Amino acid sequence: MKFLRVLLLTCLLGASTAQATPGEVQIGQTLRDATMQGLLGPNRKLSEFRGTPLVINVWASWCGPCRLEMGSLERLSKSRAGKHFRVIGISTDDYPEAAKAFVHKTGTTFSHYIDDHLLLENMLGADRLPLTLLVDAKGRVLDKYYGAVQWDSAQALEAIGKAFALPQ
Repeated sequence: MKFLRVLLLTCLLGASTAQATPGEVQIGQTLRDATMQGLLGPNRKLSEFRGTPLVINVWASWCGPCRLEMGSLERLSKSRAGKHFRVIGISTDDYPEAAKAFVHKTGTTFSHYIDDHLLLENMLGADRLPLTLLVDAKGRVLDKYYGAVQWDSAQALEAIGKAFALPQ
């Protein structure tokens, strides 16, 4: 019985402390360079995007909230504001076929990559999905949003505009 109490206490204490994923880049820090495996296109290094602000969405095909927000990310990428930054998606699916099928089904046209070795998932802090990061042109993480967001809503556009200091 004492063992169960200690185990329960350990679990509760562990659950109440926010732990970073291994190697996580925190808000205010600069992303390390990494090669991203292209899902439907070529591989790219994160450093190739320097000079352009990024909206990075980490998702999985089995994730309901990820499916809910994907359409708004597509609309964001096509919006007038979207001309000032780049939207990219990173799948954490174990099977590229599932991720490719999801991209085809949703019809998204922005670039998608797959992280089948947990490198990006850990660096970005994707311990829960979906995760969206706002990254400035120098590669510095400005903000992280966990959970589904309507990315083409007035509130989201205002937050992105402020983060990237976009013209009104």
